[in-house]
Amino acid sequence: MRRIHIKYVLCTLLMLGLLCLMLYAHQGYTSTWDTWQLEQGCTSSRALLGPPPESHVTKRVPSTPPDKSKCQSTHQSHSKSQTYPKSKLQSKFKPQAKNKSKSKKDEGTKAVPVLPTRPPFDFEGYLRDKDNRNFRLLMDQLGKCSGEPYMLIAIKSVVADFERRQVVRHTWGREGVLQDGQTVKTVFLLGVPRNKTALPFWNRLLAYESHTFGDILLWDFDDTFFNLTLKETHFLQWVNDSCSNVQFIFKGDADVYVNIENILEMVKGQKPDKDLFVGEIIHHARPIRRRSSKYFVPEFVYGQTMYPSYAGGGGFVMSGHTARRLSEACQQVELFPIDDVFLGMCLQRIGVKPSHHEGFRTFGIVRPSAAPHLQVFDPCFYRELMVVHSVTVPQIWLMWNLLHDPQLICHSNQTPTLWPFKWRGKVLGTTGQKDSETTVEQDYDVKVFVKH
Repeated sequence: MRRIHIKYVLCTLLMLGLLCLMLYAHQGYTSTWDTWQLEQGCTSSRALLGPPPESHVTKRVPSTPPDKSKCQSTHQSHSKSQTYPKSKLQSKFKPQAKNKSKSKKDEGTKAVPVLPTRPPFDFEGYLRDKDNRNFRLLMDQLGKCSGEPYMLIAIKSVVADFERRQVVRHTWGREGVLQDGQTVKTVFLLGVPRNKTALPFWNRLLAYESHTFGDILLWDFDDTFFNLTLKETHFLQWVNDSCSNVQFIFKGDADVYVNIENILEMVKGQKPDKDLFVGEIIHHARPIRRRSSKYFVPEFVYGQTMYPSYAGGGGFVMSGHTARRLSEACQQVELFPIDDVFLGMCLQRIGVKPSHHEGFRTFGIVRPSAAPHLQVFDPCFYRELMVVHSVTVPQIWLMWNLLHDPQLICHSNQTPTLWPFKWRGKVLGTTGQKDSETTVEQDYDVKVFVKH
């Protein structure tokens, strides 16, 4: 009996020893696993988990790299906590649970995109430097207005917008000779880019573009939004000096579609030696005092409560006579940072009342909410307009080809608009194929589908 009792005691002790050994091994394995998880979480947990859902990708800002010192401190505190009693472990890990929830909340806050804040414009510096209004012409086009151009197309542009200049050159803004022998000329108005490092060799590239196409006018001032007024005054001065014999001028932006045929039809019968200024005229506009607006103007810059009538800068037409008068007036009017309003001030000084025309849509075309089925991008709709603002490069190219398709049929009571002119030796064929003498090049392979 004593031997049997000793055997039971030995077996019990052996089993207890094995149990303690298993518990010890399990505790060490858990500690090693948790430590490895922490280290991987600080280094490549995002790579292991895979990319976040698509709905969060667009809202997440780039995260900062993990702080290794924080990972090491977390690892040390975790390894030390293994030796604490259970009560102390509970009290120690409760604050960490709060920190985890707080960090998730902070992470959610960081995921919200931070919109760039527009730096406030230095209006006081603008007023100090406003008398510096004469800048050198770096690139000129001698002989551009040789003879007596009928229409000069002047387009505001920036150095980086080569693609827009190209599509304008080969669509509505291309130069040519009308059937009656009158000519259409084109120039692009540019300033010096402020961020020159983003456009390496920009001056050499622009010089090559000017040599190739002969339509670049470049002045030595920064090409910024509030310097568009300088672009206005320098262009008018160039017209007065180098193109004083032009009969009519269309001036607009590069992101517009222009029915140049309709504009030529409109000025037919007008006298170029009389005042003419036509566009989308804005009356009774008030200065914007909201600092977040792009058009914010403080009271110490413009103290009156109303702007004079002015044309939307997307595009307008004026006679050569009016342009020459504006050139003199704009040298006398105090510079104003918004070029459209500034030109309205110059018109007011010479006593010319601008004429409003419904065909100029310088604020674009908005789909009416009452008729969401209406297709505003329709060649039959554009055919009756003069200027449409805020148009992309593919849309300009598409609309030009749609409007000049001889197979285009518009279901309306009006007869199709006849072309008021044809390019001499550059006429589109009646069978839909381009004539052999046409100079229109297919620069863009754009496939756009339009629902009618």
